[in-house]
Amino acid sequence: MLNLLSGCIAAVYAFKDELILAGIFVALGIFFDFFDGLAARLLKVSSELGTQLDSLADMVTSGVVPGIVMCQLLADATGHSSTLFAVNGDLGWSSATSLFKEITFLGFLITAASGYRLAKFNIDTRQTDSFIGVPTPANAILIISLGIIAQMTTSDFIFGLLSNPYVLILITIISCYLLNAELPLFALKFKTFGWKSNEIRWIFIAICIAMIVILKIYAVPCIIVLYVLMSVFNNLSAVKS
Repeated sequence: MLNLLSGCIAAVYAFKDELILAGIFVALGIFFDFFDGLAARLLKVSSELGTQLDSLADMVTSGVVPGIVMCQLLADATGHSSTLFAVNGDLGWSSATSLFKEITFLGFLITAASGYRLAKFNIDTRQTDSFIGVPTPANAILIISLGIIAQMTTSDFIFGLLSNPYVLILITIISCYLLNAELPLFALKFKTFGWKSNEIRWIFIAICIAMIVILKIYAVPCIIVLYVLMSVFNNLSAVKS
C-alpha cells in the first residue's frame, strides 16, 4: 500500500515534469516493494491478496509513472515546453506540431508493456526465484533516470541524445521488448545473506555501489544495463557448466 501511495505522488510530480521528485517517490515505492517481499520471505508468509496487490501497486509506480516521464521527454524533444499536461488547464497542444501530437503518447507504450508483463508475472510459475524479462521496477528506474539526467546534465552529447525523438522512440521500443522478453534474469531476492548461492547478487551490489560513488546519477542507467549483461553472462555460464 505504501508502494501504491508513493506511486500516486510520483505520478503527480511526473505530470508537472518535476522528475527529480518523481524519481524520489518512485525509489521510495520500490523500497517498500522490495522490503515487503523480503519481510514476507523471512516470515515465510504469503497470500493471493498480496500477490495481486503487489502487481497493482507496481502498475502505478513502475508502469504509469515511467510512461509519463517518457511522454515528457518526447514532448521536450519535439520542441514543446515541459507543460505537456497542463497549460491553463488544457493539454499543451496549442502550438504543437502534427509530429508532436502523433509521437508524444508513444511513451505510454511503456505503461502498456509494463501492464502486460505484470499480468504475465502473476500467472507464470517460473518466476518464483528469478525473473524472465526485465522487472518493471528496474525498467522504471532506467526511464526515470534518463529523464532526470536530461534535466541535469551539462554534457552537450548526452543532452543531445536524450533530446533526440528517434533515440527516445528506440529506447521506448527496447524497453517494451525487454520487459516481456524470454530472457532469464537473476533476482535480488535473498533467502539467506551468505555468500554461497548469492555470489552474483553480492558482486552486482558491490559494483553498483562503486559506480554510484564514481558516476553518481549517470550510474543508474549503467546499472540497469549491467544487470542485463550480468544475467546473460550468468545464463551462458550455467549452460556451459
